[in-house]
Amino acid sequence: MNLDTAECTRLGYREVNQDRYCVVIGDAAVLLAVADGMGGHKGGERAAQAAIDSFVRAFKRERPLAGNTTQFLEQAIAEAHREVFALGAELHYDHRPRTTCVLCIVAEGVARWAHVGDSRAYLLRGGDVHLRTRDHSAVESLYKQGQITEAQMQRHPLRNYVERCLGGEAEEPQVEIGEAVPLESGDVLLLCSDGVWAPLDEPTVGRLCDEGNDLDATLDDICDKAVASGAPHSDNTTAVAIRWLGADE
Repeated sequence: MNLDTAECTRLGYREVNQDRYCVVIGDAAVLLAVADGMGGHKGGERAAQAAIDSFVRAFKRERPLAGNTTQFLEQAIAEAHREVFALGAELHYDHRPRTTCVLCIVAEGVARWAHVGDSRAYLLRGGDVHLRTRDHSAVESLYKQGQITEAQMQRHPLRNYVERCLGGEAEEPQVEIGEAVPLESGDVLLLCSDGVWAPLDEPTVGRLCDEGNDLDATLDDICDKAVASGAPHSDNTTAVAIRWLGADE
């Protein structure tokens, strides 16, 4: 595989960074993941770390290929949910650790992602947002119903209300899995917490990830701009990315 990788996290204007992430390159596939511990619940950082650790173990154990990425993503998220739930199984419902998550597998030049909550995956192509996940949130539901515009989503009073997460309840959350997407040379896959996308519009994100820009510097720039734009209420701000440069010769 011929690709560049980058990762970035910022505390923002918070006391604790509850975001966690990983980029793992295997023999035949790459795993990217971001988990955003839910700040309104105790142990959000523990929940996010447990989810990431679970994803990495599953990836190294299963070694997914292009033909079984859907099954892998479903199983990996189910396992992570059980581990996060176990952290707070003895606690009152309101105090159980929870986290959102988004993860992506790239194998044989094909990407497939899955998510629970409002952590996002973007496919950026030619300086534009080509595809992205749709949040499991109250404002996303209002948008789908035509009650608010996408621009109004960022300022809506329910913008922080997440409808799905890992942990909290024993029942597994509904997981949304994207279609398999063949990558083109220069494509950027960006996974991030809401601390990144909430303060920035999509054209800004797409433009910063244009093909000519250094990926490490780009991700640093995105996170810095997100923190500055959200000040003095910036959330934890975390992103991981790969730029696909084509299959190995």
